[in-house]
Amino acid sequence: MSKMKHDTGIDEIYGSTVLQKNSLNQHIQVDTREKPYSCEICNKSFSRKEYLTQHIRVHTGEKPYTCEICGTSFAQRGTLASHMTVHTGEGSHVCQICSKAFSAKGHLKQHIRTHTGERPYSCEVCQNTFTRKSALARHMKTHTGEKPYSCEICGTSFIQKTHLITHAIIHSGEKPFTCEICSQSFSRIAHLQKHIREHTGENPYCCDICGNSFTEKSAMTRHMKRHTGEKPYSCEICGNSFTEKGDMTSHMRTHTGEKPYSCEICGNCFARKSYLATHMRTHTGEKPYSCEVCSKSFSQLSTLQMHIRRHTGEKPFSCEICNKSFTVKGKVNIHIRSHTGEKPYSCEFCGISFVYKTSHTRHIKQTHPGKTIVKYA
Repeated sequence: MSKMKHDTGIDEIYGSTVLQKNSLNQHIQVDTREKPYSCEICNKSFSRKEYLTQHIRVHTGEKPYTCEICGTSFAQRGTLASHMTVHTGEGSHVCQICSKAFSAKGHLKQHIRTHTGERPYSCEVCQNTFTRKSALARHMKTHTGEKPYSCEICGTSFIQKTHLITHAIIHSGEKPFTCEICSQSFSRIAHLQKHIREHTGENPYCCDICGNSFTEKSAMTRHMKRHTGEKPYSCEICGNSFTEKGDMTSHMRTHTGEKPYSCEICGNCFARKSYLATHMRTHTGEKPYSCEVCSKSFSQLSTLQMHIRRHTGEKPFSCEICNKSFTVKGKVNIHIRSHTGEKPYSCEFCGISFVYKTSHTRHIKQTHPGKTIVKYA
């Protein structure tokens, strides 16, 4: 009898009817904030095992709930249920432009901006505009430098929590996303999607000004700054300005001589991670970029792009003085010397200077045989 009174007391305190012992345990865990279920990848804790199961899908990309009507998949059952209102018409808030339905008025309001292009939230620092207040809040951290989410293993900090969760996979070594074409695996689905475009040659992001196309939206965003001339990041040592903070960071290494990316095979070091990735192909022999015209393969995308111009005859780089066009930007820089008179290659034995590196090399061999040629960058 006393036990019955004790149970009734618990019901009165917590305001719920507890039918089973495990239900009571789960209920108490929520109330006391106890979180015994921990993610092995990012160490985030949960009060219930099913919450942990749902969370792990963030790392694995698993989407077990599929819409039987349109085939779209979702990580959570609740998200699928919300999606179904689009097909059933149960959403009480309907877009008058495309008839898409939403369960919440705020979601419809945000959706309409995809049609109108409205971006009501503006950054007071750089005037960038955003469709959502939360997007503006994340953007402001790029100005303040705030990175509240820190990796407990390596100390790297991030602006967004999702970025930290994705980063954690690097330490676990898990690569759940596999290319069906070459079986290469990746830790992030975005990296797999980018990789697949290397096989297909797809460049879905196109510049409206010059027509150049890109595999990634971020690459096109960086490219657009070339047209606007925006270079917000400036080197304190030499004053050079850059469109991207990462470019300035890499540039600083030209002053410090730092080369943090090392090849595990031959020990060569590089200032940029992309340089190391390209270098690794000299060991593996990988040539992932293929010409659709003649099937010739290349280890670098830029080399393929230059090669394709041989087929198309395109010469996108022009001299501002005489309008002569070239297939490679570097050739424009060399050509301009014919106007400026610059002769950067000087013979250290007799002092004669040359416009072209090849002319300097030929001069040394013919005029100073047996002498060591100075290597220019």
